[in-house]
Amino acid sequence: MVKFKTELKWGLIFIAVLFLWMIFEKLMGWHGENIESHATMTNFFALIAVVVYVIAFLDKRKNDYGGYMTWTQGFMTGFYITVVVAVLSPLAQWIIHGLISPEYFENIIDYSVQSGQMSRSEARGYFNMKSYMIQGSLGALMMGVVTSAIVAAFTMKKPK
Repeated sequence: MVKFKTELKWGLIFIAVLFLWMIFEKLMGWHGENIESHATMTNFFALIAVVVYVIAFLDKRKNDYGGYMTWTQGFMTGFYITVVVAVLSPLAQWIIHGLISPEYFENIIDYSVQSGQMSRSEARGYFNMKSYMIQGSLGALMMGVVTSAIVAAFTMKKPK
């Protein structure tokens, strides 16, 4: 476990940042009165996610690899952070939709039906806790692996 201390730390930091972003979304009304903006505005979290990964990789390079890191070491760092985030994602979704924004599912269902995007039964099938727990974990895995590959290319550093 000591070997993965940095990755565990940054996986937990990522989840904490996700909670802060969800609170921000709620305060901006994107889970309620401005829900029509949610689908667009929530994508900005991707930028924050990349920043968290970059800082995590730089931390790993400096403190665990003596200032140098290969692409493979960087990628594996990101992969392990991604695993932590994916494993914690169902719990994170439960906290987000149970405590931070419990009204979100009903609001997004109503909006999807009123805007003609889905029938009520389709919306209920898509916007629910089980679906978001699955989507959160799978999305974290897919995006985390891609982000890890890209960030590793920019944060690797070979000895001179």
